[in-house]
Amino acid sequence: MIYLESARKQFKYYKMLGDKTIDRLTEEEILWQYNEESNSIAIIVNHLWGNMMSRWTNFLTEDGEKSWRNRDREFEDVIRTKAELEAKWEEGWGCLFDALDTLNEDKFNQLIYIRNQGHTIVEAINRQITHYAYHVGQMVFLAKIIKGSAWESLSIPRGQSTTYNKEKFAQPKHTAHFTDDEIKKHQS
Repeated sequence: MIYLESARKQFKYYKMLGDKTIDRLTEEEILWQYNEESNSIAIIVNHLWGNMMSRWTNFLTEDGEKSWRNRDREFEDVIRTKAELEAKWEEGWGCLFDALDTLNEDKFNQLIYIRNQGHTIVEAINRQITHYAYHVGQMVFLAKIIKGSAWESLSIPRGQSTTYNKEKFAQPKHTAHFTDDEIKKHQS
């Protein structure tokens, strides 16, 4: 199904942006907070993990807001090391991708619930794509603040848009998902 493949690629793209961000930071940097009211990258990852585990565990058969989830605790300093952060990051994404693997076209008419509110499969997936993009964007922004001038761009570096566009327009027109090239580069 075209939609499901596109959604999977979007999720992989945002995971890749988070992977690259985490890779560029030290243990101390993932714990940095601007002030007491702001979240560190570790807190954001802990929240994403909690959300992913709740939303994607038994995705088709149980409400996406599990009784065992402690959302308020997700915004506390519970992750203390980069290894803990990476383990939760991978576990959450693994749960998501495993759930997507259970979907097929026949199941797309099924309603699923999040806090007793019915969602089509497409609505539920779109809700999570945008939620995760929002938080991964926060992670990238925090990392840019932390690294300052040492930050390496995750997309088209400043001043290189013209060169990038020349390379793209030098290729023949074709159909592809915009994330294909980035994900291939990340995997190699």
